[in-house]
Amino acid sequence: MTDDALRARIRRSFEQQGLMRTLGATLAHVEPGRVRVEAQVTEASSQQQGAGHAGLTFALADSAAGYAALTLMDPDAEVVTSEFRISLLAPARGQLVAEGRVLRPGRRLIAVAADVYGDDGAHVATALGTMVPVRASLV
Repeated sequence: MTDDALRARIRRSFEQQGLMRTLGATLAHVEPGRVRVEAQVTEASSQQQGAGHAGLTFALADSAAGYAALTLMDPDAEVVTSEFRISLLAPARGQLVAEGRVLRPGRRLIAVAADVYGDDGAHVATALGTMVPVRASLV
């Protein structure tokens, strides 16, 4: 698959995600094994103290890591999250940038990671997870 075809495939899939639309997230970068997703912390995605809600941070990390895995899949495959854990390191403020990457691709399990950064490059969170490849018709 060409780089342009890969980016188009990931973009089409990303645009179908209702949660990402609701959060105002954008797909900022796609390359094999790496994806960057961005979203602004808004009043609607904040917690009671004004910082971004942990659910926002988690969703961005999960999507960035999941799409990083999808970049390495055949066109007739999708991925689903099997397991995902996150360490919240600092308050999520401003424009959040989630950088997802594949740690180890496999036929049955794909180890992934993501880091989320906020204003001034603050390291907001780090996450590790496992994605499972499935046939697109099964999702």
